[in-house]
Amino acid sequence: MLENNSAAVVTRTTDNGGHIVRATGSLDDENASLLEDALEQADREQSRMVVVDLSGVSFADSTVLHVLLQARRRSRRLVIAGPLGGVVLRLFEATGTRSAFTFAPTVEAALAL
Repeated sequence: MLENNSAAVVTRTTDNGGHIVRATGSLDDENASLLEDALEQADREQSRMVVVDLSGVSFADSTVLHVLLQARRRSRRLVIAGPLGGVVLRLFEATGTRSAFTFAPTVEAALAL
């Protein structure tokens, strides 16, 4: 069976003025703009909280990390939701940026913060 590594980013607004940005697939410099556009839109709408669901991401590179760090600087509150795959978790650990973010085990847990 062939694995589909194409990326997708879907955004939805919560009832209490937050945004959930759900990314799936393989995110890299070729398609990180999908995530960047969604996060910028949440910023323009002055979302109370932005939850970035990375549970469906199979790969992310430093371009994605850069996008997330920029979003964290702009956002009122940004939470990374999982569960995170090993490759994605290692990106935060290997770069020493894990402490720069708030993580939650699920989207539901993130929204409860």
